[in-house]
Amino acid sequence: MMAYKLVAMDLDGTLTQHKSKLEAKNKELLNKLSQKYKTIIVGAGSCERIYNQLDQYPIDIIGNYGMQESNIINNKFYLVKNYSYTIDKDFFIKTIAKLRKITGYTSYIGDSIEFHKSGAVTFPLIGTKAALKDKLIFDPNGAKRTAIYEIVTDAFKDFNCFIGGTSSFDIIKKDYDKYLAIMRYAKEHNIKKHEILYVGDDFKKGGNDEQVLINNIDCIKVDDYSTISILLEERGII
Repeated sequence: MMAYKLVAMDLDGTLTQHKSKLEAKNKELLNKLSQKYKTIIVGAGSCERIYNQLDQYPIDIIGNYGMQESNIINNKFYLVKNYSYTIDKDFFIKTIAKLRKITGYTSYIGDSIEFHKSGAVTFPLIGTKAALKDKLIFDPNGAKRTAIYEIVTDAFKDFNCFIGGTSSFDIIKKDYDKYLAIMRYAKEHNIKKHEILYVGDDFKKGGNDEQVLINNIDCIKVDDYSTISILLEERGII
């Protein structure tokens, strides 16, 4: 058994259902992990969104692929890192309009594109206002987005493109991905690469956990968030 010091975990699909609150049994899992390891959440969404989805569980959070970091200090949530950059919005609007025509995803609910304050961009195939139930059934195994992944990445060569959430692509500067974010955090806490374990659900090509795997951090894949405790028990982690 590797002597891990840091357990970094994805949220949606790993510790919770997508965009759903942390359930009691997985809150208990975090309690157990935190007693043995430095435990953090590493997500694609903002730290505040993740913190609220965790029902304000007191834990360090890396958000927006490393553009944000939050800590709990004296029982209060603090955003201690918050990077941003400026993008050419017209370029993204025109490029995504072309991509919709090429790929056939011309029907959507809400907006065709979502711009984040950080500079990151979300390309939501079925729109920003699609119902959660529709998002969950749209592409559960990522096959639809994998089929057009090369087309999307070719259109945004200067950016990282990740298959994000349940029905979208996240487009972000190449300075940011989960692997780079974890390694920056580990360096600040004097933790070596071989002392890190990452737990996620999306290691496929283009998945937002892929960079962690291909850069040789020890990883555990979760297929069902509701059985994560059993999986980690079987692996001797808890």
